[in-house]
Amino acid sequence: MRLPHPLYGLYERRLAASLPPEQLPRHIGVILDGNRRWARSSGVSSAHGHRRGADKIAELLEWSEDVGVEVVTLWMLSTDNLERDKVELGHLLTVIEDVVGELAQAQRWRIQPVGALEMLPERTRDALRAAQAATVDVQGLHVNAAVGYGGRHEIADAVRAFLRHHAGTGSSLDDLAEIFDVEHIAEHLYTKGQPDPELVIRTSGEQRLGGFLMWQSAQSEFYFCEAYWPDFRRVDFLRALRSYAQRERRLGR
Repeated sequence: MRLPHPLYGLYERRLAASLPPEQLPRHIGVILDGNRRWARSSGVSSAHGHRRGADKIAELLEWSEDVGVEVVTLWMLSTDNLERDKVELGHLLTVIEDVVGELAQAQRWRIQPVGALEMLPERTRDALRAAQAATVDVQGLHVNAAVGYGGRHEIADAVRAFLRHHAGTGSSLDDLAEIFDVEHIAEHLYTKGQPDPELVIRTSGEQRLGGFLMWQSAQSEFYFCEAYWPDFRRVDFLRALRSYAQRERRLGR
């Protein structure tokens, strides 16, 4: 429901004030979905839809800072997306390169690319690594830019990293099978050392994760928003946080 404009700001402020700080997530994952459908419904090109979606990212990061979130993971491009029409994919990669450069230039957030970077074009890899290098000393919100990301790929990469780590120790496969544990995967994930996301938000009305943070989201709360990503508002974000704060988190117990 969209409130009349004179009441919207008041409602938003009251909603923000009602959030209990001690019950808000440290890490939020966001699936930025609906750019193409927004473009079709608006009668504009997919490229314009992706650009509008990219313009929304800085707003989300500001909203996250305001409520004390420490880590935001943005799913910007999946491994499946790499199979898209080459022209559209080229436009999308250009938008991603531009937006990570803009975020880095702000010197406000620490950017970390997460994903199978070897699957990306060299120009995109270079843009992501440059953003990471430019913000490595920034003391602020940690932003994981999930580009060329797939949950199955991440787990496979974690297992490969574990095997490579022990390759020089003389351990046999039988030895490794005996000691292998879930913690060994956690130690080699793209997000190692970070808290797992307590809340995962997906826009556009789709009610599935599609492989996003498969390992890390085992105990996450999920919030599905009807708005397409370019239309996602601060009030939608605050409603997601309110929903999270009202849930009883059992964490498997």
